[in-house]
Amino acid sequence: MAQGTGSINSDYKVWEWSDDAGERARLLQSPSVETVPKNSESQGNGLGATSALGAVFIVVNAALGAGLLNFPAAFSMAGGVAAGIALQMCMLIFIIGGLVILAYCSQASNERTYQEVVWAVCGKVPGVLCEVAIAVYTFGTCIAFLIIIGDQEDKIIAALVKEPEEVGSSCWYTDRKFTISITAFLLILPLSIPKEIGFQKYASSLSVIGTWYVTAVIIIKYIWPDKELVPVEIPTSPSTWTAVFNAMPTICFGFQCHVSSVPVFNSMKQPEVKTWGAVVTAAMVIALFVYTGTGVCGFLTFGAGVEQDVLMSYPSNDIPVALARAFIILCVLTSYPILHFCGRAVLEGLWLRYTGVTVEEDVVRERRRRLLQTISWFLLTLLLALFIPDIGKVISVIGGLAACFIFVFPGLCLIQAKLSEIQETRAISWWAQVSYGVFMVTLGAFIFGQTTANAIFVDLTA
Repeated sequence: MAQGTGSINSDYKVWEWSDDAGERARLLQSPSVETVPKNSESQGNGLGATSALGAVFIVVNAALGAGLLNFPAAFSMAGGVAAGIALQMCMLIFIIGGLVILAYCSQASNERTYQEVVWAVCGKVPGVLCEVAIAVYTFGTCIAFLIIIGDQEDKIIAALVKEPEEVGSSCWYTDRKFTISITAFLLILPLSIPKEIGFQKYASSLSVIGTWYVTAVIIIKYIWPDKELVPVEIPTSPSTWTAVFNAMPTICFGFQCHVSSVPVFNSMKQPEVKTWGAVVTAAMVIALFVYTGTGVCGFLTFGAGVEQDVLMSYPSNDIPVALARAFIILCVLTSYPILHFCGRAVLEGLWLRYTGVTVEEDVVRERRRRLLQTISWFLLTLLLALFIPDIGKVISVIGGLAACFIFVFPGLCLIQAKLSEIQETRAISWWAQVSYGVFMVTLGAFIFGQTTANAIFVDLTA
């Protein structure tokens, strides 16, 4: 940690943090992002390899993913196209603001990952909470990915056997639990065990192309609909004023790229907050068009009858949609190991910090612990995915955590960073920034509390 930065909380050193433990946590970044080693000389000297345009596409790729499948249902919950777009636009202001705050605090603290920034700026308790939240979020997202695999394979199998889906599922080899399990054991588990996942960046690029294809198919199917696709009802207003908030978890889940944004910022040739502001604004506008196109067209195609996974609303024998399902499966197969890797890195960082053991001293036990962590993580997510068939239930839970990454932790960082500044007088801009941070924390806490309570008392108990 650089010396002389007034915005750094001294509690950061409480648990005997070492560079070795930090190296574990520093693994939490996009595999396609190459960064330089963290030191006081490299910070701000333009040693990164990513241009501003490249950073735009990396952030877009980090934001876009399988979460777009839930956006048409989110528009339905919000009460129609107008309400859905208005909700996205309002939240986008704070989403972009959170990304800029993280870059500002990263420069002030000379830290290079999300959790390290929170640790350095806010102290031990928020830092531990942040790392635990990242682990839980990545765990829940892995469950959602396995559910998506089951959803898409059900439809693909129904098309291949050329029988009604309820008939095709009667055979043991077409049973949902069997297909999810065999896919997970043969493809996901082997990709999750390695210590490094740099090889995943090429497959991940292909999966990003797949998400764009899915959006294109949904838009084209709305413009030139099949005759049998008739919407049941198209709501134009929410059923209740609280129903709008039910769409927030999906929006937070879709736009959450904040955890991977700090390494992207530090990988830039010129890591400046002003330039970063332009980068994330452009990236979020691109993501907004993709999500809005998917949400609006998918919602208008099926109306209130749209499934939580919009591809499940299309017939099994539609060839372009079947290809979209294959792309989504590919996206999930490559994303699960990355999310597991991120969660494992955070747990490993917590363990090393708590025990005070360095990486060099723990080489033998690290391999055994990594295998145990990977197998335990994999089996738990698989078991839960087999008995939670609705992706909407999972997103309603982890969407609240996504709100913490977007609103709560950046807001806390901004408040602490400004309070740590040594100033004789407080300018109006200082008060404005602190007030903005307080509002972000309040808004994020409200979204987290409301969506989590709704998920527990409505979705999970239904």
